[in-house]
Formats: sequence, C-alpha cells, structure tokens
Amino acid sequence: MTLTKRIIPCLDVKNGRVVKGLRFKSIKDAGDPVELAKQYSDEGADELIFLDITASEERRETIKNLVRKVASVINIPFTVGGGVNSLEDARNILLNGADKVGINTGAVKNPKILTELMNIFGRQCVVVAIDTKRNYEPKENATILTENGKQFWFEVFIYGGKKGTGIDAIKWAKQAQKLGAGEILLTSIDKDGTKDGYDILLTKEIVNSTSIPVIASGGCGKPDDMVEVFKETNVDAALAASIFHYQTHGVKGVKVHLKDHQIPVRL
Repeated sequence: MTLTKRIIPCLDVKNGRVVKGLRFKSIKDAGDPVELAKQYSDEGADELIFLDITASEERRETIKNLVRKVASVINIPFTVGGGVNSLEDARNILLNGADKVGINTGAVKNPKILTELMNIFGRQCVVVAIDTKRNYEPKENATILTENGKQFWFEVFIYGGKKGTGIDAIKWAKQAQKLGAGEILLTSIDKDGTKDGYDILLTKEIVNSTSIPVIASGGCGKPDDMVEVFKETNVDAALAASIFHYQTHGVKGVKVHLKDHQIPVRL
C-alpha cells in the first residue's frame, strides 16, 4: 500500500495574526489564525502547523489561548511550535489541543530535551524544526556539498532564523532522530517566501540521512513545486503558506493537481 503524501498549511503567527515574510524577514499580515485554520481543515488539509515565530526571540512561551481556539475549530492533526524550552512548555501546548510539539531553538540549546519529550509524550509527538541555509565559508567536519561549482554546507539557525549556530544541519538531523525526534520540519531559509520552489538538494540530503518523516518547507509558489519535491525526493509531506493564505490556490485544488500528476494524496 502506498503511503499518501501530506499537504500541510502553515500558520506563522506574530502578535496574534498570521504573517508571511521573505527569507524570514519583511513580514506582512496574512489574516486571522482561527479563520484560516478552519478554512484549511474544511478544505481537506492533512495537518496544520502553527508557529509562534517570535516566541523564542522574545523569550516567552507560545500563546496558549490562541492555540486552544485554533484546536477547537479543526479536526486534523495539529503541530505547534515556538518558544518550547521545557517539558512544561510542551505539556501546555498539548493540553491546549495540539497533537505534536515543534521545537527548534530549545532543542539546539539543550538536545537532551528531545529524549525527555519522547520518553514522556512519545516519539510521534516530537517534531524537530530545522531552519537552515547555505554557508560558503569552509568549516572542518561539515558535510560539504557542491552546487554550480561552489562548495558549501548547511548551517542550522535559531531564534526564528536570526542567529547562526555553526551546526551542520545534516549532522543535526541525524542526531535529533537518535535523541528522540519523530519527525523533521525542514525549512530552507534560502527559499523561504521566494515562491520559486522547494530546496530540492537540501530536502534530498536530509531525507536520505534520516529514517523519520520529513516535511519540506520554504519556497512553494505553485502546485507544480509540490509535484517537483515529491517526484525528486522521498519527502513525506510538503508545507506551504503563501499559496494558501493569499488565495492563489486552495488546498483541494492543489491535491487534485497532485493526483493528476500521480502523487498519492488523500482527497
């Protein structure tokens, strides 16, 4: 039996509103999170991801009441991330209606939290979010790749893409899986908001280095971009924001397009 590929709208939330940026900068408003969540759930999205994008940077926890409101209007699996630094933060998110917890900065700063989360809530609840971009400075022991004749490695970024860590994303993905992550939300900062397609090279490298499900994120501008990422890599799910928020494409239309291109999806 072929596993169906998941289509996941993403709500990046700042000050209680859904926003969208370009390479994690120049943020603009995209609507009300509760209304959009309900719309995507009704349209047949497979899951929903809610990221409180300034929680880590502002050193605060995720907006729980908003998470609760979103959970109350949808009937699909729901991942929430942003500002998760402790078991308590994760518990609060799950108690307010989320099914899974997304963690990036908190896991990079304290990797053993992944094992603690897995032991208490189960591996299926733990989504490690990896925000990464190309670094062309040579680095010892990094996984060096070549593209257009240039050598580079993928560096992990934290605090909503604002701070480089010097950590190799491919090695971190493997370590995160070993520590207890059940899924990887992989975002290409180079591609974020550009609408010119997913980062195929990055996605392929991470998918081939791990054995847990990977969600591709960053760069989707049209349904064909999803067709490409599913055909070119063995990724499990594709996340998108702009194409859904700005009404250029509905979830159902995207899924019909994928099915027409022989990508197995749940209609």
